[in-house]
Formats: sequence, structure tokens, C-alpha cells
Amino acid sequence: MTTSSAFIGRQPVLNRNQQLIGYELLFRPSLEAEGAGPLAALQADTQVLVNTLHNMGTSWLIGNKLAFINVGEAMLTSEFLELLPARRVILDLMPEITPSNELIARIKYLHAQGFGIAMDGFSFNAPSAQLLEYAKYVKLDVQKHGTSDFQMLAAQVRSYPVIRIAEKVETHEHFHLCRELGMDGFQGYYFAKPETLSAKVIHPSFTHTLELLNLLRMDAEIKEVEAVFKRDIALSYKLLRFVNSAAAGLNTTISSFSHAVTVLGYKRLYRWLTLLLVTANEDGKTPPALQKTAITRARFMELLGSALNLPNDACESLFVIGMFSLLDVLFDMPMTTVLEHLHLSDQFKQVLQEQPDRLTPFLQLAKACEDKEMRDVPQLCRELGLSPEPFNQAHVEALAWVEELGL
Repeated sequence: MTTSSAFIGRQPVLNRNQQLIGYELLFRPSLEAEGAGPLAALQADTQVLVNTLHNMGTSWLIGNKLAFINVGEAMLTSEFLELLPARRVILDLMPEITPSNELIARIKYLHAQGFGIAMDGFSFNAPSAQLLEYAKYVKLDVQKHGTSDFQMLAAQVRSYPVIRIAEKVETHEHFHLCRELGMDGFQGYYFAKPETLSAKVIHPSFTHTLELLNLLRMDAEIKEVEAVFKRDIALSYKLLRFVNSAAAGLNTTISSFSHAVTVLGYKRLYRWLTLLLVTANEDGKTPPALQKTAITRARFMELLGSALNLPNDACESLFVIGMFSLLDVLFDMPMTTVLEHLHLSDQFKQVLQEQPDRLTPFLQLAKACEDKEMRDVPQLCRELGLSPEPFNQAHVEALAWVEELGL
């Protein structure tokens, strides 16, 4: 697993009253870039999906607004789109998309799932014009046409039951023309240039991602699948973030890997992992000491919970808390900032910030064991009602378990 940065462009889309209704999301290779650069369309589309879903999160990027995402034919026919929160996403169809029976069937299916359809850079001469009947939004490029042609196009589109958005509005003259034509919305530099947002990214192991895909193909037991997540901080972080995000459409907080796998189901989990694999790094590894420390904490805390006869769900929670207790180090940012991007229960957040909670002493004890002199260990054991024998046994078993993983 490696740590790097992800970037995405975000430009406001406004209604006729200049109120924000959504953002168009655009791939950016760097913080300074103003375009996607020399990337193939599918790769750029995929990077937008990865950044939206995993690296930044839909809630942080768009809040309660709509996300307009450009999709070419390759992305439109992929199954990655089903991972997005359909009712929050508008698929911006490129003008060069050529409809086929299969493509039309696919668009009908996506529409039925709740996705909105927008026609980008629309013209009745474009191949994509045949898809107009499925569109909710039509974007008209004010710079692409002369004034009279733009007026004519806007008038023609007005006879269709669509929301007309003027795009590439860069001057007062552009805005005045579009407003006089009664356009329903606006987008362009006149209102705001795209801002580029960035976020720290942790990449899962290429090997672990492949291993999970193979297990799912073989319809392996959930325990086998869960075991792989327990070995990879990045995968476990991304899994719980995804399953608890708006993309999953759930009303409850998922706090264990087994529960997350059950809720998503093997088919959706396979699709999600395939998307991760597109951007996986074959050489990516967490520094060995950091990886071992996080997983040792997780296993040690889980074993302590078992030794104190805590319920299974509490023991699973202790494992996840231990696993995530070094995310601030991995991301090089305060834990409070990390937790803003990870939808966990209030209890998890309190413990990870070492605020008062019945599970907080478990994390404190795991950290205390990393101190050579173990000064705070006796007091924390007394707080937990833990005698030396089960404490030592859990500690040794945790260390041995991590060594067996071969990390």
C-alpha cells in the first residue's frame, strides 16, 4: 500500500436564479492542471469514479447536491456506474456517443435505476441526438455556435421536456443572451472556474485485491474474505467507507468487515474490487513496521475482548478500531480530519480520538504495550479488570498471529 494524492475538478452548475444545484466533476492529474491531460477517456472517467467513491467521498465532494459526471461509451457500458449513488448522479453523455440497440437498452436500465441523463454539448447533428428522449438535462455550448444559431438551437430544444443548461458561459454577453433566451441553468467561468480539490490517498495491495477477487469468484466463505480485509489497512478503510457512504444507500452504520461483505453481497463487492484494481499499485506497501503495528493492535484488542467475554460484535469493533488507529499517521493528518471522511459510529470516533468510552482503555492498553517500559499497562489492566495471565496470553497470541500472516 502506498500513500499519494488524488485530485478532482469541481465546477458549479446553477439554476436560472443562480442557485447551486450541483457540480460537474472533472479528472485532474495534479493540483495545478486545468484539464485531464493526455489520458484516454475511459481512464479519465474511471479516475473520476475512483476519486468520487473512495478517495474523497460523495458527501465531501457534493454535499446534498447533484454530481454531473462525464461518461463516454466505454464507461457507460461498464458496471462501475452501479457503484455510484444513482439518485445523486447525472450522467453527462458525450456528443460523439453513437447509439446502438445495446446502448439504448443500457441507458434505459440506468434511467430505471435512478440515474439522470444529460446531453453534453448538444446539437441535433451530433450522433448522440438520438438519445434526447431519455435526457432530463440538455447542455448547450454558448461558444460553439454563433448567436443566431444558438438562439435557434435553444428554441428547438425548448419544445422538449428537458432542463436547458447553458455551458461555457464566460462573459456578461454570454450570460445576458442565455438569460434572455430563458435558459434553465448555467455553467461556466463567468460564475466560477473549476476548483481542484485534493485528498491524501492510501492504495490497497495489488496482491490482496487479486486474492479477494479470486475468493469471490470461487464463492468462498465470508470468513475467508474477511480474513483478507484484516490484513490490509487500505482495503478495510475503503470497504467501510464505501459501505457506509451514500453510495450504499443504507440507513445504518456498518462497523465490521463481515457485516459489510454481507450487506454488499459478493456481486457488488466484486464490482467494487474490480474498480479498485484499475488503480491498484503492484509495488504498493505500507512501511512494514506500521503495517505490523496496526494489525497487532487490532488482533490484540480483539483477543482482549474475547478474554473478557465481550459479545462478538464488540470484539469485531475492537479489531476495526485497532486497525484504524494509525490512519492519522498513514494520511499524515489529524485523526479528527480522517474521521470526517469515514462514516463510523460515534463510539468508534470517540475511541479513535481516545475520548471516554468503555472501549477506549483497550486502545490505550494496546498503545501502552508499544512502550518499552510499559509504564501504563498495570493501571489500564486494572481498569479493564484484566489479570496478568490473559493479558500476556493475548499479547503473545497477537504477535504470533501477525508473524503468521507473513507481513
